[in-house]
Amino acid sequence: MSVLVAKAKQQVTSCITDAANAAIESGELASTELSDFSVSAPASREHGDYAANAAMVWAKCFHKSPKQIAEILNRHFDFSGTYIEKCEIAGPGFINFFLSDSYYADIISDALEKGESYGRSDYGKGKRVLVEFVSANPTGPMHIGNARGGALGDCLASVLDAAGFYTEREFYINDAGNQINKFALSLDLRYKQLFEDGIEMPEDSYHGEDIINHAKAFAELYSDSYMSKSEEERRKALVDFALPKNIKGLKDDLAKYRIHYDTWFKESTLHQNGETARIIELLKESGHTYTAEDALWFKATDFGCDKDFVLVRANGVPTYVVPDIAYHYNKLVVRKFDKAIDVLGADHHGYVPRLKAALTALGVPADKLDAVLMQMVRLVRDGEVIKASKRSGKAITLVTLLDEVPIDAARFFFNLREPNSHFDFDLDLAVNESNSNPVYYVQYAYARICSIFRNLKAEGVELRRCTSDELKLLNAPEERELILHIAALTDEIIACAKDYDPARITHYVLELATKFHKFYAACRVKGIDEPLMQARLSLCESTKIAIKNVLDLIKVTAPEKM
Repeated sequence: MSVLVAKAKQQVTSCITDAANAAIESGELASTELSDFSVSAPASREHGDYAANAAMVWAKCFHKSPKQIAEILNRHFDFSGTYIEKCEIAGPGFINFFLSDSYYADIISDALEKGESYGRSDYGKGKRVLVEFVSANPTGPMHIGNARGGALGDCLASVLDAAGFYTEREFYINDAGNQINKFALSLDLRYKQLFEDGIEMPEDSYHGEDIINHAKAFAELYSDSYMSKSEEERRKALVDFALPKNIKGLKDDLAKYRIHYDTWFKESTLHQNGETARIIELLKESGHTYTAEDALWFKATDFGCDKDFVLVRANGVPTYVVPDIAYHYNKLVVRKFDKAIDVLGADHHGYVPRLKAALTALGVPADKLDAVLMQMVRLVRDGEVIKASKRSGKAITLVTLLDEVPIDAARFFFNLREPNSHFDFDLDLAVNESNSNPVYYVQYAYARICSIFRNLKAEGVELRRCTSDELKLLNAPEERELILHIAALTDEIIACAKDYDPARITHYVLELATKFHKFYAACRVKGIDEPLMQARLSLCESTKIAIKNVLDLIKVTAPEKM
Protein backbone atom coordinates (compact mmCIF):
# COMPACT_ATOMS: atom_id res chain seq x y z
CA MET A 1 0.00 0.00 0.00
CA SER A 2 1.03 3.63 -0.30
CA VAL A 3 3.42 4.91 2.34
CA LEU A 4 0.87 7.32 3.83
CA VAL A 5 -1.97 4.78 3.96
CA ALA A 6 0.36 2.21 5.53
CA LYS A 7 1.63 4.80 8.00
CA ALA A 8 -1.88 5.81 9.12
CA LYS A 9 -2.99 2.19 9.47
CA GLN A 10 0.13 1.33 11.46
CA GLN A 11 -0.44 4.32 13.73
CA VAL A 12 -3.95 3.06 14.53
CA THR A 13 -2.60 -0.44 15.23
CA SER A 14 0.20 0.88 17.44
CA CYS A 15 -2.12 3.20 19.39
CA ILE A 16 -4.39 0.26 20.21
CA THR A 17 -1.51 -2.02 21.22
CA ASP A 18 0.17 0.72 23.30
CA ALA A 19 -3.13 1.52 25.04
CA ALA A 20 -3.68 -2.15 25.86
CA ASN A 21 -0.18 -2.49 27.30
CA ALA A 22 -0.68 0.70 29.35
CA ALA A 23 -3.99 -0.65 30.69
CA ILE A 24 -2.32 -3.96 31.60
CA GLU A 25 0.47 -2.09 33.39
CA SER A 26 -2.07 -0.02 35.35
CA GLY A 27 -3.97 -3.14 36.34
CA GLU A 28 -7.16 -2.22 34.49
CA LEU A 29 -6.70 -5.20 32.19
CA ALA A 30 -5.30 -8.63 33.08
CA SER A 31 -1.78 -9.50 31.95
CA THR A 32 -1.96 -11.59 28.78
CA GLU A 33 -0.41 -12.02 25.37
CA LEU A 34 -2.21 -9.79 22.89
CA SER A 35 -3.60 -11.62 19.88
CA ASP A 36 -3.86 -10.12 16.39
CA PHE A 37 -6.78 -7.92 15.43
CA SER A 38 -7.90 -6.23 12.24
CA VAL A 39 -7.89 -2.58 11.24
CA SER A 40 -9.88 -1.80 8.11
CA ALA A 41 -11.79 0.97 6.39
CA PRO A 42 -15.48 0.84 7.34
CA ALA A 43 -18.16 0.57 4.66
CA SER A 44 -19.48 4.04 5.51
CA ARG A 45 -17.25 7.07 5.98
CA GLU A 46 -19.59 8.21 8.76
CA HIS A 47 -17.94 5.53 10.89
CA GLY A 48 -14.49 7.05 10.46
CA ASP A 49 -11.43 6.28 8.38
CA TYR A 50 -10.60 3.02 10.17
CA ALA A 51 -12.46 0.59 12.40
CA ALA A 52 -10.73 -1.90 14.73
CA ASN A 53 -12.16 -5.08 16.26
CA ALA A 54 -9.48 -5.39 18.98
CA ALA A 55 -11.99 -5.16 21.86
CA MET A 56 -14.08 -7.98 20.39
CA VAL A 57 -11.04 -10.19 19.78
CA TRP A 58 -9.70 -9.67 23.30
CA ALA A 59 -13.00 -10.15 25.18
CA LYS A 60 -12.22 -13.77 26.01
CA CYS A 61 -8.65 -13.28 27.26
CA PHE A 62 -9.52 -10.18 29.34
CA HIS A 63 -12.80 -11.68 30.65
CA LYS A 64 -14.67 -8.43 29.95
CA SER A 65 -17.27 -7.31 27.45
CA PRO A 66 -15.91 -5.74 24.25
CA LYS A 67 -17.52 -2.42 25.16
CA GLN A 68 -15.78 -2.38 28.58
CA ILE A 69 -12.44 -3.15 26.94
CA ALA A 70 -12.99 -0.42 24.32
CA GLU A 71 -13.74 2.14 27.04
CA ILE A 72 -10.60 1.16 28.98
CA LEU A 73 -8.48 1.41 25.83
CA ASN A 74 -10.02 4.80 25.08
CA ARG A 75 -8.75 6.16 28.41
CA HIS A 76 -5.19 5.20 27.48
CA PHE A 77 -5.06 6.34 23.85
CA ASP A 78 -2.31 8.82 22.98
CA PHE A 79 -2.74 10.29 19.51
CA SER A 80 0.12 12.80 19.72
CA GLY A 81 2.44 12.68 16.71
CA THR A 82 -0.07 10.69 14.65
CA TYR A 83 -2.65 11.34 11.94
CA ILE A 84 -5.42 10.27 14.34
CA GLU A 85 -7.71 13.09 15.42
CA LYS A 86 -10.26 11.22 17.51
CA CYS A 87 -11.99 7.89 18.03
CA GLU A 88 -15.48 6.67 18.87
CA ILE A 89 -16.78 3.45 20.35
CA ALA A 90 -19.57 2.00 18.23
CA GLY A 91 -21.99 -0.90 18.48
CA PRO A 92 -20.90 -3.81 20.68
CA GLY A 93 -17.30 -2.58 20.92
CA PHE A 94 -15.89 -1.50 17.58
CA ILE A 95 -13.45 1.41 17.83
CA ASN A 96 -13.72 3.88 14.98
CA PHE A 97 -10.81 6.22 14.23
CA PHE A 98 -11.04 9.54 12.44
CA LEU A 99 -7.93 10.94 10.76
CA SER A 100 -6.91 14.58 10.85
CA ASP A 101 -6.87 17.20 8.12
CA SER A 102 -3.09 16.73 7.94
CA TYR A 103 -3.54 13.20 6.58
CA TYR A 104 -5.68 14.40 3.68
CA ALA A 105 -3.33 17.30 2.99
CA ASP A 106 -0.32 14.98 2.89
CA ILE A 107 -2.05 12.68 0.36
CA ILE A 108 -2.38 15.60 -2.06
CA SER A 109 1.23 16.66 -1.45
CA ASP A 110 2.41 13.09 -2.03
CA ALA A 111 0.59 12.78 -5.37
CA LEU A 112 1.89 16.17 -6.56
CA GLU A 113 5.44 15.34 -5.53
CA LYS A 114 5.55 11.89 -7.13
CA GLY A 115 3.77 12.84 -10.34
CA GLU A 116 4.06 10.13 -12.99
CA SER A 117 5.50 7.68 -10.46
CA TYR A 118 2.49 8.08 -8.14
CA GLY A 119 0.87 4.68 -7.50
CA ARG A 120 4.07 2.71 -8.05
CA SER A 121 5.53 0.61 -5.23
CA ASP A 122 8.28 -1.89 -4.46
CA TYR A 123 5.82 -4.62 -3.43
CA GLY A 124 7.33 -7.16 -5.86
CA LYS A 125 10.91 -5.93 -5.66
CA GLY A 126 13.48 -8.62 -6.41
CA LYS A 127 11.01 -10.94 -8.20
CA ARG A 128 11.36 -11.66 -11.92
CA VAL A 129 8.11 -12.31 -13.79
CA LEU A 130 7.57 -13.35 -17.41
CA VAL A 131 4.13 -12.70 -18.90
CA GLU A 132 3.39 -14.65 -22.06
CA PHE A 133 0.26 -13.64 -23.94
CA VAL A 134 -1.45 -13.82 -27.34
CA SER A 135 1.08 -16.31 -28.83
CA ALA A 136 -1.26 -16.78 -31.81
CA ASN A 137 -0.29 -19.42 -34.35
CA PRO A 138 1.63 -17.66 -37.13
CA THR A 139 -0.42 -19.53 -39.73
CA GLY A 140 -3.22 -16.95 -39.94
CA PRO A 141 -4.63 -13.66 -38.65
CA MET A 142 -5.38 -12.95 -34.98
CA HIS A 143 -8.98 -13.33 -33.81
CA ILE A 144 -11.08 -11.52 -31.21
CA GLY A 145 -9.85 -13.80 -28.42
CA ASN A 146 -6.33 -12.62 -29.21
CA ALA A 147 -7.58 -9.02 -29.00
CA ARG A 148 -8.82 -9.61 -25.46
CA GLY A 149 -5.73 -11.59 -24.49
CA GLY A 150 -3.49 -8.85 -25.87
CA ALA A 151 -5.10 -6.04 -23.89
CA LEU A 152 -5.31 -8.22 -20.79
CA GLY A 153 -1.74 -9.53 -20.88
CA ASP A 154 -0.22 -6.17 -21.71
CA CYS A 155 -2.09 -4.39 -18.89
CA LEU A 156 -1.23 -7.19 -16.46
CA ALA A 157 2.46 -6.78 -17.31
CA SER A 158 2.12 -3.03 -16.74
CA VAL A 159 0.55 -3.38 -13.28
CA LEU A 160 3.13 -5.99 -12.27
CA ASP A 161 5.85 -3.56 -13.27
CA ALA A 162 4.14 -0.73 -11.36
CA ALA A 163 3.91 -3.02 -8.31
CA GLY A 164 7.70 -3.39 -8.34
CA PHE A 165 8.17 -6.71 -10.15
CA TYR A 166 10.83 -7.00 -12.82
CA THR A 167 8.52 -7.84 -15.72
CA GLU A 168 9.06 -9.01 -19.28
CA ARG A 169 6.53 -9.61 -22.07
CA GLU A 170 6.93 -12.58 -24.37
CA PHE A 171 5.28 -13.97 -27.51
CA TYR A 172 5.77 -17.70 -28.17
CA ILE A 173 5.92 -18.40 -31.91
CA ASN A 174 4.66 -21.90 -32.77
CA ASP A 175 6.92 -22.26 -35.80
CA ALA A 176 7.21 -26.06 -35.54
CA GLY A 177 4.91 -29.03 -35.22
CA ASN A 178 1.57 -30.02 -36.75
CA GLN A 179 0.24 -26.53 -37.46
CA ILE A 180 3.36 -25.71 -39.51
CA ASN A 181 3.05 -29.02 -41.37
CA LYS A 182 -0.57 -28.13 -42.15
CA PHE A 183 0.55 -24.63 -43.16
CA ALA A 184 3.12 -26.17 -45.55
CA LEU A 185 0.53 -28.55 -47.02
CA SER A 186 -1.97 -25.73 -47.56
CA LEU A 187 0.59 -23.46 -49.23
CA ASP A 188 1.80 -26.34 -51.40
CA LEU A 189 -1.67 -27.20 -52.66
CA ARG A 190 -2.57 -23.57 -53.35
CA TYR A 191 0.71 -23.17 -55.27
CA LYS A 192 0.06 -26.31 -57.32
CA GLN A 193 -3.49 -25.16 -58.08
CA LEU A 194 -1.98 -22.25 -60.01
CA PHE A 195 -0.42 -24.68 -62.49
CA GLU A 196 -2.52 -27.86 -62.34
CA ASP A 197 -6.25 -28.59 -62.48
CA GLY A 198 -8.14 -30.91 -60.17
CA ILE A 199 -6.17 -30.26 -56.98
CA GLU A 200 -8.53 -29.97 -54.02
CA MET A 201 -7.96 -28.72 -50.50
CA PRO A 202 -8.51 -31.26 -47.69
CA GLU A 203 -11.12 -30.26 -45.14
CA ASP A 204 -8.57 -29.95 -42.32
CA SER A 205 -6.20 -27.70 -44.31
CA TYR A 206 -6.10 -23.89 -44.05
CA HIS A 207 -8.63 -22.33 -46.43
CA GLY A 208 -7.98 -18.66 -45.69
CA GLU A 209 -7.42 -16.06 -48.39
CA ASP A 210 -4.00 -15.33 -46.87
CA ILE A 211 -2.80 -18.79 -48.00
CA ILE A 212 -3.93 -18.07 -51.58
CA ASN A 213 -2.18 -14.68 -51.53
CA HIS A 214 1.07 -16.21 -50.24
CA ALA A 215 1.01 -18.87 -52.98
CA LYS A 216 0.39 -16.24 -55.67
CA ALA A 217 3.18 -14.00 -54.36
CA PHE A 218 5.56 -16.97 -54.31
CA ALA A 219 4.58 -17.85 -57.89
CA GLU A 220 5.18 -14.29 -59.04
CA LEU A 221 8.78 -14.65 -57.87
CA TYR A 222 9.50 -18.23 -58.91
CA SER A 223 6.80 -19.01 -61.49
CA ASP A 224 6.38 -22.81 -61.82
CA SER A 225 10.06 -23.58 -61.10
CA TYR A 226 9.21 -25.35 -57.82
CA MET A 227 6.71 -27.70 -59.48
CA SER A 228 9.59 -29.92 -60.58
CA LYS A 229 11.22 -30.00 -57.15
CA SER A 230 10.55 -32.53 -54.43
CA GLU A 231 7.53 -32.03 -52.17
CA GLU A 232 9.82 -31.56 -49.16
CA GLU A 233 11.92 -28.90 -50.89
CA ARG A 234 8.89 -27.10 -52.30
CA ARG A 235 7.06 -27.00 -48.97
CA LYS A 236 10.14 -25.81 -47.11
CA ALA A 237 10.61 -22.99 -49.61
CA LEU A 238 6.95 -21.98 -49.32
CA VAL A 239 7.07 -21.92 -45.50
CA ASP A 240 10.39 -20.03 -45.51
CA PHE A 241 8.74 -17.48 -47.80
CA ALA A 242 5.36 -17.13 -46.08
CA LEU A 243 6.07 -17.62 -42.37
CA PRO A 244 8.34 -14.57 -41.89
CA LYS A 245 5.66 -12.45 -43.59
CA ASN A 246 3.03 -13.77 -41.18
CA ILE A 247 5.26 -13.16 -38.18
CA LYS A 248 5.98 -9.63 -39.37
CA GLY A 249 2.24 -9.18 -39.80
CA LEU A 250 1.68 -10.29 -36.19
CA LYS A 251 4.31 -7.85 -34.96
CA ASP A 252 2.87 -4.98 -37.01
CA ASP A 253 -0.72 -5.66 -35.92
CA LEU A 254 0.25 -5.92 -32.25
CA ALA A 255 2.35 -2.75 -32.48
CA LYS A 256 -0.72 -0.97 -33.87
CA TYR A 257 -2.52 -2.29 -30.78
CA ARG A 258 0.27 -0.67 -28.70
CA ILE A 259 1.79 -3.99 -27.66
CA HIS A 260 5.54 -4.42 -27.78
CA TYR A 261 7.29 -7.57 -26.58
CA ASP A 262 10.68 -7.96 -24.99
CA THR A 263 11.10 -11.36 -26.64
CA TRP A 264 9.65 -13.23 -29.59
CA PHE A 265 10.55 -16.81 -28.65
CA LYS A 266 10.54 -19.39 -31.46
CA GLU A 267 9.48 -22.95 -30.68
CA SER A 268 11.95 -24.16 -33.33
CA THR A 269 14.88 -23.06 -31.16
CA LEU A 270 13.89 -25.65 -28.54
CA HIS A 271 14.26 -28.37 -31.16
CA GLN A 272 17.43 -26.95 -32.67
CA ASN A 273 19.32 -26.58 -29.37
CA GLY A 274 18.22 -29.99 -28.07
CA GLU A 275 16.06 -28.70 -25.18
CA THR A 276 13.03 -30.70 -26.32
CA ALA A 277 15.01 -33.95 -26.48
CA ARG A 278 16.64 -33.13 -23.14
CA ILE A 279 13.23 -32.74 -21.46
CA ILE A 280 12.23 -36.23 -22.59
CA GLU A 281 15.40 -37.65 -21.02
CA LEU A 282 14.91 -35.68 -17.80
CA LEU A 283 11.34 -36.93 -17.51
CA LYS A 284 12.53 -40.51 -18.02
CA GLU A 285 15.14 -40.00 -15.29
CA SER A 286 12.44 -38.66 -12.94
CA GLY A 287 10.88 -42.11 -12.79
CA HIS A 288 7.48 -40.86 -13.85
CA THR A 289 7.31 -42.30 -17.38
CA TYR A 290 6.44 -45.70 -18.79
CA THR A 291 6.07 -47.36 -22.18
CA ALA A 292 2.76 -48.69 -23.44
CA GLU A 293 1.73 -49.56 -27.02
CA ASP A 294 5.23 -48.50 -28.13
CA ALA A 295 4.60 -44.94 -26.92
CA LEU A 296 6.28 -43.12 -24.03
CA TRP A 297 3.76 -41.97 -21.42
CA PHE A 298 4.02 -39.52 -18.53
CA LYS A 299 2.46 -40.58 -15.20
CA ALA A 300 0.43 -37.43 -14.73
CA THR A 301 -1.84 -39.28 -12.31
CA ASP A 302 1.10 -39.32 -9.87
CA PHE A 303 0.55 -35.55 -9.58
CA GLY A 304 -3.24 -35.45 -9.27
CA CYS A 305 -4.21 -35.34 -12.96
CA ASP A 306 -7.19 -37.42 -14.07
CA LYS A 307 -5.18 -39.37 -16.65
CA ASP A 308 -1.67 -39.96 -17.99
CA PHE A 309 -0.61 -38.54 -21.35
CA VAL A 310 1.70 -39.46 -24.22
CA LEU A 311 5.08 -37.76 -24.52
CA VAL A 312 6.43 -39.61 -27.57
CA ARG A 313 4.19 -41.39 -30.06
CA ALA A 314 4.85 -44.93 -31.29
CA ASN A 315 6.39 -43.44 -34.46
CA GLY A 316 9.01 -41.67 -32.34
CA VAL A 317 7.56 -38.16 -32.82
CA PRO A 318 7.06 -36.12 -29.61
CA THR A 319 3.55 -34.80 -28.92
CA TYR A 320 2.85 -31.06 -28.84
CA VAL A 321 3.08 -30.98 -25.04
CA VAL A 322 6.81 -31.85 -24.99
CA PRO A 323 8.07 -28.56 -26.51
CA ASP A 324 5.57 -26.75 -24.24
CA ILE A 325 7.14 -28.41 -21.19
CA ALA A 326 10.60 -27.58 -22.55
CA TYR A 327 9.52 -23.97 -23.12
CA HIS A 328 8.31 -23.50 -19.55
CA TYR A 329 11.39 -25.27 -18.18
CA ASN A 330 13.40 -22.76 -20.22
CA LYS A 331 11.48 -19.86 -18.65
CA LEU A 332 11.80 -21.01 -15.06
CA VAL A 333 15.08 -22.93 -14.94
CA VAL A 334 17.24 -21.82 -17.87
CA ARG A 335 16.27 -18.13 -17.73
CA LYS A 336 15.54 -18.23 -13.98
CA PHE A 337 12.27 -16.31 -13.86
CA ASP A 338 10.60 -16.55 -10.45
CA LYS A 339 7.17 -16.73 -12.03
CA ALA A 340 5.80 -17.58 -15.46
CA ILE A 341 2.32 -16.23 -16.17
CA ASP A 342 0.44 -17.52 -19.22
CA VAL A 343 -2.65 -15.73 -20.51
CA LEU A 344 -4.69 -18.47 -22.17
CA GLY A 345 -8.16 -19.19 -23.49
CA ALA A 346 -10.52 -20.98 -21.12
CA ASP A 347 -10.30 -24.08 -23.33
CA HIS A 348 -6.79 -24.61 -21.92
CA HIS A 349 -8.10 -25.44 -18.42
CA GLY A 350 -7.08 -29.10 -18.78
CA TYR A 351 -3.69 -28.24 -20.26
CA VAL A 352 -2.37 -26.28 -17.28
CA PRO A 353 -2.50 -29.14 -14.69
CA ARG A 354 -0.61 -31.41 -17.12
CA LEU A 355 2.06 -28.77 -17.58
CA LYS A 356 2.34 -28.21 -13.81
CA ALA A 357 2.59 -31.99 -13.25
CA ALA A 358 5.48 -32.30 -15.71
CA LEU A 359 7.30 -29.32 -14.19
CA THR A 360 6.90 -30.82 -10.70
CA ALA A 361 8.44 -34.06 -11.94
CA LEU A 362 11.35 -31.98 -13.23
CA GLY A 363 11.86 -30.44 -9.78
CA VAL A 364 10.21 -27.11 -10.60
CA PRO A 365 7.60 -26.00 -8.00
CA ALA A 366 4.17 -26.01 -9.64
CA ASP A 367 3.31 -22.61 -8.15
CA LYS A 368 6.00 -20.99 -10.29
CA LEU A 369 3.60 -21.32 -13.21
CA ASP A 370 0.31 -19.42 -13.12
CA ALA A 371 -2.31 -19.30 -15.84
CA VAL A 372 -4.87 -16.58 -16.43
CA LEU A 373 -7.75 -18.28 -18.22
CA MET A 374 -9.99 -15.91 -20.13
CA GLN A 375 -13.47 -16.57 -21.40
CA MET A 376 -14.91 -15.92 -24.83
CA VAL A 377 -15.78 -12.54 -26.29
CA ARG A 378 -18.98 -11.90 -28.20
CA LEU A 379 -19.30 -8.91 -30.50
CA VAL A 380 -22.62 -7.09 -30.23
CA ARG A 381 -24.10 -4.53 -32.62
CA ASP A 382 -27.61 -3.09 -32.33
CA GLY A 383 -28.18 -5.41 -29.40
CA GLU A 384 -27.49 -8.53 -31.46
CA VAL A 385 -24.52 -10.87 -31.42
CA ILE A 386 -22.59 -10.80 -34.69
CA LYS A 387 -20.22 -13.41 -35.99
CA ALA A 388 -19.03 -11.85 -39.20
CA SER A 389 -17.63 -8.58 -40.41
CA LYS A 390 -20.15 -6.50 -42.32
CA ARG A 391 -17.48 -5.53 -44.81
CA SER A 392 -15.82 -8.82 -45.64
CA GLY A 393 -18.44 -11.35 -44.57
CA LYS A 394 -15.76 -13.16 -42.61
CA ALA A 395 -14.91 -13.50 -38.94
CA ILE A 396 -13.80 -10.21 -37.40
CA THR A 397 -10.07 -10.26 -36.67
CA LEU A 398 -7.99 -7.98 -34.47
CA VAL A 399 -7.20 -5.83 -37.50
CA THR A 400 -10.80 -5.45 -38.67
CA LEU A 401 -11.90 -4.69 -35.10
CA LEU A 402 -9.35 -1.87 -34.86
CA ASP A 403 -10.64 -0.54 -38.18
CA GLU A 404 -14.12 -0.31 -36.64
CA VAL A 405 -13.43 0.96 -33.11
CA PRO A 406 -10.78 3.26 -31.61
CA ILE A 407 -7.75 1.53 -30.08
CA ASP A 408 -8.45 3.36 -26.80
CA ALA A 409 -11.92 1.81 -26.64
CA ALA A 410 -10.68 -1.67 -27.53
CA ARG A 411 -7.97 -1.69 -24.87
CA PHE A 412 -10.25 -0.17 -22.21
CA PHE A 413 -13.25 -2.40 -22.97
CA PHE A 414 -11.24 -5.63 -22.94
CA ASN A 415 -10.04 -4.74 -19.45
CA LEU A 416 -13.52 -3.99 -18.09
CA ARG A 417 -14.28 -7.54 -16.93
CA GLU A 418 -12.43 -10.17 -14.94
CA PRO A 419 -10.56 -12.51 -17.30
CA ASN A 420 -12.69 -15.51 -16.30
CA SER A 421 -15.97 -13.77 -17.15
CA HIS A 422 -17.68 -13.87 -20.52
CA PHE A 423 -17.66 -10.49 -22.22
CA ASP A 424 -19.98 -8.85 -24.72
CA PHE A 425 -18.10 -6.18 -26.66
CA ASP A 426 -20.64 -3.53 -27.67
CA LEU A 427 -19.39 -2.10 -30.96
CA ASP A 428 -21.94 0.73 -30.90
CA LEU A 429 -20.98 1.81 -27.38
CA ALA A 430 -17.26 1.67 -28.24
CA VAL A 431 -17.66 4.44 -30.83
CA ASN A 432 -20.25 6.44 -28.86
CA GLU A 433 -18.89 9.83 -27.78
CA SER A 434 -20.96 10.26 -24.62
CA ASN A 435 -20.66 9.54 -20.91
CA SER A 436 -22.33 6.17 -21.45
CA ASN A 437 -19.06 5.07 -23.06
CA PRO A 438 -16.74 4.27 -20.10
CA VAL A 439 -13.49 5.20 -21.83
CA TYR A 440 -14.98 8.48 -23.06
CA TYR A 441 -16.25 9.18 -19.53
CA VAL A 442 -12.77 8.81 -18.04
CA GLN A 443 -11.04 10.74 -20.81
CA TYR A 444 -13.61 13.51 -20.46
CA ALA A 445 -12.77 13.87 -16.75
CA TYR A 446 -9.10 14.27 -17.69
CA ALA A 447 -9.87 16.75 -20.47
CA ARG A 448 -12.16 18.71 -18.14
CA ILE A 449 -9.30 19.16 -15.64
CA CYS A 450 -7.02 20.30 -18.44
CA SER A 451 -9.71 22.74 -19.53
CA ILE A 452 -9.94 24.18 -15.99
CA PHE A 453 -6.22 24.92 -15.94
CA ARG A 454 -6.26 26.25 -19.52
CA ASN A 455 -9.12 28.67 -18.83
CA LEU A 456 -7.60 29.90 -15.57
CA LYS A 457 -4.24 30.41 -17.25
CA ALA A 458 -5.96 32.63 -19.82
CA GLU A 459 -7.13 34.71 -16.85
CA GLY A 460 -3.61 34.86 -15.42
CA VAL A 461 -4.15 32.21 -12.72
CA GLU A 462 -1.78 29.24 -12.45
CA LEU A 463 -1.35 26.43 -9.97
CA ARG A 464 1.14 27.16 -7.23
CA ARG A 465 2.49 25.08 -4.40
CA CYS A 466 0.10 25.12 -1.44
CA THR A 467 1.03 25.08 2.21
CA SER A 468 -0.18 22.24 4.41
CA ASP A 469 -2.63 24.62 6.09
CA GLU A 470 -4.11 25.56 2.73
CA LEU A 471 -4.56 21.91 1.74
CA LYS A 472 -6.31 21.31 5.08
CA LEU A 473 -9.12 23.51 3.74
CA LEU A 474 -10.20 20.52 1.59
CA ASN A 475 -12.71 19.14 4.06
CA ALA A 476 -15.99 18.98 2.10
CA PRO A 477 -17.39 15.42 1.83
CA GLU A 478 -16.87 15.34 -1.94
CA GLU A 479 -13.27 16.52 -1.53
CA ARG A 480 -12.53 13.92 1.15
CA GLU A 481 -14.03 11.10 -0.93
CA LEU A 482 -11.94 12.11 -3.93
CA ILE A 483 -8.75 12.38 -1.87
CA LEU A 484 -9.27 8.96 -0.30
CA HIS A 485 -9.78 7.43 -3.73
CA ILE A 486 -6.57 9.01 -4.98
CA ALA A 487 -4.81 7.55 -1.92
CA ALA A 488 -6.07 4.05 -2.84
CA LEU A 489 -4.24 3.91 -6.20
CA THR A 490 -1.15 2.09 -4.93
CA ASP A 491 -3.27 -0.54 -3.16
CA GLU A 492 -5.37 -1.09 -6.28
CA ILE A 493 -2.29 -1.63 -8.44
CA ILE A 494 -0.89 -4.13 -5.93
CA ALA A 495 -4.26 -5.92 -5.76
CA CYS A 496 -4.31 -6.12 -9.58
CA ALA A 497 -0.83 -7.63 -9.54
CA LYS A 498 -1.72 -10.15 -6.80
CA ASP A 499 -5.02 -11.22 -8.35
CA TYR A 500 -3.91 -11.05 -12.00
CA ASP A 501 -7.00 -8.95 -12.62
CA PRO A 502 -6.37 -5.73 -14.59
CA ALA A 503 -10.11 -5.01 -14.54
CA ARG A 504 -9.64 -3.70 -11.00
CA ILE A 505 -7.54 -0.79 -12.21
CA THR A 506 -10.09 0.02 -14.93
CA HIS A 507 -12.89 0.07 -12.36
CA TYR A 508 -10.70 2.24 -10.13
CA VAL A 509 -10.25 4.94 -12.76
CA LEU A 510 -13.96 4.87 -13.66
CA GLU A 511 -14.82 5.51 -10.02
CA LEU A 512 -12.12 8.18 -9.84
CA ALA A 513 -13.76 9.99 -12.77
CA THR A 514 -17.15 9.72 -11.07
CA LYS A 515 -15.82 11.13 -7.80
CA PHE A 516 -14.13 13.97 -9.66
CA HIS A 517 -17.33 14.91 -11.52
CA LYS A 518 -19.21 14.89 -8.17
CA PHE A 519 -16.54 17.10 -6.59
CA TYR A 520 -16.60 19.52 -9.51
CA ALA A 521 -20.39 19.77 -9.36
CA ALA A 522 -20.37 20.43 -5.60
CA CYS A 523 -17.24 22.58 -5.10
CA ARG A 524 -16.52 25.78 -7.01
CA VAL A 525 -12.97 26.24 -8.24
CA LYS A 526 -13.26 29.82 -9.55
CA GLY A 527 -14.61 32.91 -7.81
CA ILE A 528 -13.61 31.84 -4.30
CA ASP A 529 -10.89 32.81 -1.83
CA GLU A 530 -7.43 32.36 -3.36
CA PRO A 531 -6.10 29.84 -0.77
CA LEU A 532 -9.15 27.56 -1.19
CA MET A 533 -9.00 27.96 -4.96
CA GLN A 534 -5.35 26.88 -5.00
CA ALA A 535 -6.12 23.94 -2.68
CA ARG A 536 -8.89 22.79 -5.02
CA LEU A 537 -6.63 23.25 -8.03
CA SER A 538 -4.09 21.03 -6.25
CA LEU A 539 -6.82 18.43 -5.81
CA CYS A 540 -7.64 18.73 -9.53
CA GLU A 541 -3.97 18.26 -10.42
CA SER A 542 -3.69 15.21 -8.13
CA THR A 543 -6.75 13.70 -9.80
CA LYS A 544 -5.25 14.43 -13.20
CA ILE A 545 -2.04 12.65 -12.19
CA ALA A 546 -3.92 9.58 -10.96
CA ILE A 547 -6.09 9.35 -14.09
CA LYS A 548 -3.09 9.76 -16.40
CA ASN A 549 -1.05 7.15 -14.54
CA VAL A 550 -3.85 4.58 -14.81
CA LEU A 551 -4.51 5.31 -18.49
CA ASP A 552 -0.80 4.92 -19.13
CA LEU A 553 -0.94 1.45 -17.53
CA ILE A 554 -3.79 0.47 -19.84
CA LYS A 555 -2.07 2.27 -22.74
CA VAL A 556 -5.08 4.48 -23.37
CA THR A 557 -4.52 8.10 -24.38
CA ALA A 558 -5.29 11.00 -22.05
CA PRO A 559 -6.55 13.80 -24.33
CA GLU A 560 -6.26 17.39 -23.12
CA LYS A 561 -9.17 18.49 -25.30
CA MET A 562 -12.39 16.71 -26.31
